[in-house]
Amino acid sequence: MNTDVRWLQRFRNYRKALGLLESALALPAPDAVQRAGIVQFFEMVFELSWKVLKDYLEAQGLIDVKTPRSALKAAFEIGLIRDGHQWLQGLEDRNLVAHTYDESTAQQVDALVRNVYYPLFKALERVLEEKS
Repeated sequence: MNTDVRWLQRFRNYRKALGLLESALALPAPDAVQRAGIVQFFEMVFELSWKVLKDYLEAQGLIDVKTPRSALKAAFEIGLIRDGHQWLQGLEDRNLVAHTYDESTAQQVDALVRNVYYPLFKALERVLEEKS
């Protein structure tokens, strides 16, 4: 399979997952179960975001982008993403919620997703849309 096709396929999946996150964020006052869904969608979108970046970077000839951190740093260096620090913080938050769940953490992540990470995800979508 051509790596160019791979990143485009991954990008389609990213957009679908981002749409689900967007729908969940539209809930006016999510309860605990809905908030858990928001956290899960955040994890899913974040995972797809670094993987689509990795695939895109590999299609551009960069081969040393096997981890989320290396993919994010390389994407920042070539201008695919802005706010590299916030992306790396997102990686830490994704790792935190992937291994720990409590309502307090879920509320904090919900707020971060709404105010920080969702805008980053949308910005990435716009950049990759221009590349596709």
